[in-house]
Amino acid sequence: MFEPQTYAILMLVAFFALLMIGVPVATTLATVGFIFGYLGFGDSLFSLLPARFYGIVAGYQWMAIPLFVFMGVMLEKSRLADDLLDVMGHIAGGVRGGMGVGIILFGVLMGATTGIVGATVITLGLLTLPTLIKRGYNKSIACGAICASGTLGQIIPPSLILILLSDIMQLSVGTLFAAAVGPGMLLAAVYIIFLLVLGWLKPDLMPPIPQAERDGVSRRQLWIRFWKVVVPPIMLVVAVLGSIVGGIAAPTEAASMGAVGAVLITAFSGRFSMKVLKEAALETSKITAIMMLILMTAQVFALAFRGLHGEDLITRMFDLLPGGVNSDIWFMMVLIFVLGFFIEWIEISYIAVPLFLPVLLAQGVDPVWLAMLITVNLQSSFLTPPFGWALFYLKGVAPPEVTIKDIYKGVIPFITMQFLALLLLFFYPQIALWLPKAIGW
Repeated sequence: MFEPQTYAILMLVAFFALLMIGVPVATTLATVGFIFGYLGFGDSLFSLLPARFYGIVAGYQWMAIPLFVFMGVMLEKSRLADDLLDVMGHIAGGVRGGMGVGIILFGVLMGATTGIVGATVITLGLLTLPTLIKRGYNKSIACGAICASGTLGQIIPPSLILILLSDIMQLSVGTLFAAAVGPGMLLAAVYIIFLLVLGWLKPDLMPPIPQAERDGVSRRQLWIRFWKVVVPPIMLVVAVLGSIVGGIAAPTEAASMGAVGAVLITAFSGRFSMKVLKEAALETSKITAIMMLILMTAQVFALAFRGLHGEDLITRMFDLLPGGVNSDIWFMMVLIFVLGFFIEWIEISYIAVPLFLPVLLAQGVDPVWLAMLITVNLQSSFLTPPFGWALFYLKGVAPPEVTIKDIYKGVIPFITMQFLALLLLFFYPQIALWLPKAIGW
């Protein structure tokens, strides 16, 4: 028989070994948790699990997940995003790099309405990448802008990451939504500045839309389409987030309002049908089921790891780090970044955050600020080669002449900009904290 903490170490080794050989994350969490939990302290693990599972399935806050997912999927399945992107492209297309800026703005708006990285990246890849290449855009820059724009939905509220972190860190969802506005807009602004400067320095990489093509759409037609296509989703976002931040509605209530609003917008645009509703419901069910399965199996892993005194092991590891609390925070950030090469943000949230959170909170770290650092860092889990999911989503719909090397090369500047945004947020916490304090939270 080993000491409990020896089992905890072996548990982590086994977990990463199974991930590396391709075992699904939910299966890995449950298998490792059950085996090492049983080896460490016997049958008592299984008597504790029912209460944990019931706490997950009965949690009122989790109802917000399928409702927010449905809101986004409904707008995506109705093809409203197609018109939205076309309008924004024409508005910004006269500027060098303007189409790239339009893609980032589209990512902001889609992130606030869908929050689903795959949907945004695939939509952008299908609709814009062939056109951008035909218009002379550098393939790598176009791919990088599309992937980075798609990941903005991970931080711009209503983000599923923020809902999960609110449960893990026992924080108000509304507070995290308010805190995420600053970092989300910071990331978008950094991307836009980069594209505009690059377009100015190297106009051959991102030429503007030809004047003849822009003249083909009258200003009046463009503004009519703007009010019909762009304004309704913006109003939906303002209504949903405003009701949460303003304290009018709880996140779950606001999510239900967003789901109904997405149906009304789709109907108003003449795109509603039973087929669209069925597709949206099925996709919502799949995404929600995957997330809930991981949440359930994460309980097995967490219960076993804590029972084996794994938290004490983590605490002692932090004690060995020089430099105090700042080095502890950056150790966590580096670990999350490295994990992003291999696994998704849901698994990272339920593996890394619970392990390190007690140690950092005990040192007086602001939990809201820490949540924003984690969220910005998790952006990289979708962009970092070789396993960034946004890269695979784009490759799946990219034209044949776009290679995986083009995509990898294109995301590197945006990963660098994410690190810059992370540094700014670290040194200037008020980027995240000013809005919650202004509201009085």
